Amino acid sequence: MQDGSLIPRFGRARRDSALAVLEGLHPLKHALRFDANVLEAVTRDAAELERLTAELAPDLSARMRSLVREIEPQTFERLAPLAPSTGVMALAERPTIDPSAVLADPRPAPVVVLEDPRDLGNMGACVRVAAAADVAGVLSTGSHDPWHPDALRGAAGLHFAVPVARLSTLEQLRGIDRPLLAFDPDGEPLDPAELPARAVLAFGTERHGLSRELLERADQRISIPMRAGVSSLNLATSVAAVLFGWRLSPKALHQTGTV
Repeated sequence: MQDGSLIPRFGRARRDSALAVLEGLHPLKHALRFDANVLEAVTRDAAELERLTAELAPDLSARMRSLVREIEPQTFERLAPLAPSTGVMALAERPTIDPSAVLADPRPAPVVVLEDPRDLGNMGACVRVAAAADVAGVLSTGSHDPWHPDALRGAAGLHFAVPVARLSTLEQLRGIDRPLLAFDPDGEPLDPAELPARAVLAFGTERHGLSRELLERADQRISIPMRAGVSSLNLATSVAAVLFGWRLSPKALHQTGTV
């Protein structure tokens, strides 16, 4: 492939629901560790990439060396609105994720639902913490693609470590065998030890919170205890607080086999 043809190819990939654009070493690193099918990978400086890989992901040095090809820096800079400082980008196939299969996962692990999140980097940070907590999946509503390159960058490519998909409607939460817990300032204070392992944990935006429709569907409303005068938490911070409260509770440690 001629290097010049990479520019429109990467541009089209940003709008292609079958592809994931990986901007930077960390997204590519995690994609490879979690078995993504990487179709194309390029760098502006092969020697510098080899140095970074040896430092940050030595387990992948041989794979990176065989997979990534060097291109002209001027071409590389035009492959994304903001070229990553680590000097590597890639295209990979998105996995096909069925939200109903995510919700039916029998493991003792929750599903995170993000209702109409507005910030793509924040969405990615939610995916990152959800992957670390080993949840059953992350589902979102609204107009933003949870696999947008900016979300993938915020997640450091950990979309490949946990199922991530968009819910087309809240009706998809009807009739599931998981309790629906809505995080809302007017809810009962969070007790991580009491969170059902297979709950659906629903989070809204910082400004608007959860919709009336979702709140009315919820089996329980729960609040995150905070210091008086603090109005809200960042979305990803809220998700992290709840997931690791659950993850580190004695009941969850026993269910997940951590202890």
